[in-house]
Amino acid sequence: MAVQDSGALLVGLLLLFHTWGAWAAVEVSMEDRVEVFRGQTAQITCMFQSDDGVGGLTIQWSYVIRGVERQRIYYQDSTTNEIDRHTRFTDRISVEGNGATGQVVLTIRDVQLDDELDFICQIKSLTDGKGEGLTKLKVFVIPEPPTIEAVGKGISINEEFPSKIATCEVKNGFPRPNITWYKNGIPQYNVPDVVAVLPTVTVESSGLYSVKSVLSLKVTKEDKDATLYCDVSFFVPAETRMFESKNFTITVYYPSTSVNVWVESPKGKIKEGDSVELHCSGDGNMPSSYTIKNKDEEHSDSTWVLENVTRQQSGAYECSSLDTDTYEEMTGTVNVFVNYLDPAVVKPDGPAELAIGAEMMATCNALSSLTTQITWFKDGQEISKGNTLNLKDATVDTAGMYKCVVTAPEIEGMETSGMLEVYVQSPPEITKPDSTDIEETFENIVKLECKARGFPVPTVMWTTSDGKVLKTASQEETKDGVLLSVTSFKVTSDVMVFCNASNAYGTDMVTFNIKATTHTTTSATTTTSPTTISSTTTTISSATVKPETAIPPKRIKKEGSGVIIAVIIICILLLAVLGSVLYYLYKKGKICGRSGKQDLTKEKSNKDNIVVEMKSDNTEEAVLLGVNGEKQPTSDQSGEYLDVQK
Repeated sequence: MAVQDSGALLVGLLLLFHTWGAWAAVEVSMEDRVEVFRGQTAQITCMFQSDDGVGGLTIQWSYVIRGVERQRIYYQDSTTNEIDRHTRFTDRISVEGNGATGQVVLTIRDVQLDDELDFICQIKSLTDGKGEGLTKLKVFVIPEPPTIEAVGKGISINEEFPSKIATCEVKNGFPRPNITWYKNGIPQYNVPDVVAVLPTVTVESSGLYSVKSVLSLKVTKEDKDATLYCDVSFFVPAETRMFESKNFTITVYYPSTSVNVWVESPKGKIKEGDSVELHCSGDGNMPSSYTIKNKDEEHSDSTWVLENVTRQQSGAYECSSLDTDTYEEMTGTVNVFVNYLDPAVVKPDGPAELAIGAEMMATCNALSSLTTQITWFKDGQEISKGNTLNLKDATVDTAGMYKCVVTAPEIEGMETSGMLEVYVQSPPEITKPDSTDIEETFENIVKLECKARGFPVPTVMWTTSDGKVLKTASQEETKDGVLLSVTSFKVTSDVMVFCNASNAYGTDMVTFNIKATTHTTTSATTTTSPTTISSTTTTISSATVKPETAIPPKRIKKEGSGVIIAVIIICILLLAVLGSVLYYLYKKGKICGRSGKQDLTKEKSNKDNIVVEMKSDNTEEAVLLGVNGEKQPTSDQSGEYLDVQK
């Protein structure tokens, strides 16, 4: 029995040594994995060591089906090498090397997804020893960049369970990509009742993977500013890569804990007439309804604009908010004060009349909620500050319109004003024109203006030096208290025109000297023969004027003036008296030895007339007057000397 056991042990040892010798004869070495992108070429290297030469080796390549079954794709021995027909790799593989260098390489072209298999290299020697190695072929496809879709509505913090936040999706990757969610840079993983991440994997008909992940959160108030995104990690040969989605935020609804109401505009103090805009808001962002009200009115909105406010609208304004989710109501209050400035009140409240040299005190006040400043103006110039105006030693220049302006410096544009009109009793004062000497063409219309100042407003009358009263064309009182009177008339001779202004306190006058100009022409030569008149002989020398010779314009002497007219009238009266005396003496026979019974009327027109020549030094015009003042014909008055004989 012992002999049999010893024999069996010896046979086993012999077999073990024989097998060890065979295994030891062939050593195969291969990479664990070869990685390539889809469509590229993969090379799988098989390295071995054997004591047998090339002629004693058999090389065989195969791949594993379903993890157990082998499918040969290549065979080589000392006499032949061939690619197996009718396999998936028949047209896409080649093998380099015959084993002489201890290395053969399997090349697979246009690698596809289903080429991701285990490839086996088997080496056999003639001594029945064999060795084999295995390499995994890994195929990769880069997926498309991820897309993210956030929910379009806000999420309340009062939700009982986590609410869906967003969906992240990546398509067409191989192997399957992985999606990870981040909030403020922190990865989000499943936490019961707080975070839920639900992935979904889809294998496309192409064999590629598409992955979708849905993130749900139970949000808090702090999440209103949180930044969320997803990233996608995927494998490529020899490394891992990652895509990041765009960032997004979510709308988080949280209830208010307090309500605030304030004056949005105007900024600063409010005055009557302003538009006041009130705003109301809570510190939450849950949909809420707002109501703003004061003691008299109510407005159902978070904004209320009060147009043209008055002081009566001053007071407390309350805003109340109703949370539409929890139905909790909160209130806030703001005080509004409307500043005011009443119209200015001036005393005396009507026009004031002063005598020359008198004095007066006026006051100006305006009721206001603010401190005011008062300034007095006259003709746009500042004359005094304070609410009191003192006028002393009144003169004509004291009269006019006074304005008091009341301002509240604390608010720009807050201002009111009042007026005081002051009259000073004074005689008329006519403003002297630049010139009172006026030349105007004969028969033309001349227009004269006269400005008179005084109080009461003076009465203006227009008269001429020959006693005529001219009609007033227009008359108006200007803003500065000056009466402007206008007259117009036709110029027929030199004349003086008087503007007379008068009121209860005196008169004033200004004189305008009007000079009339004319143009005359003589068209023929005139010769006058000597003429004999009774005992008085007048000899007139002839004067010759060239035909069609124009005589220059002659200025009419001021014979129309009052003094010259008076002299002429006196001369005429003296001549009339002289004529009467001569006639009386003639009737009595005291002249030329004739009696008074002689008829003095005989040949009156030829003998007894006494002719007087009145000559103008400038115009060479003669006026002939008879004893009785009658004007003689001018046919013999062409500038000759006239002798008078008794």
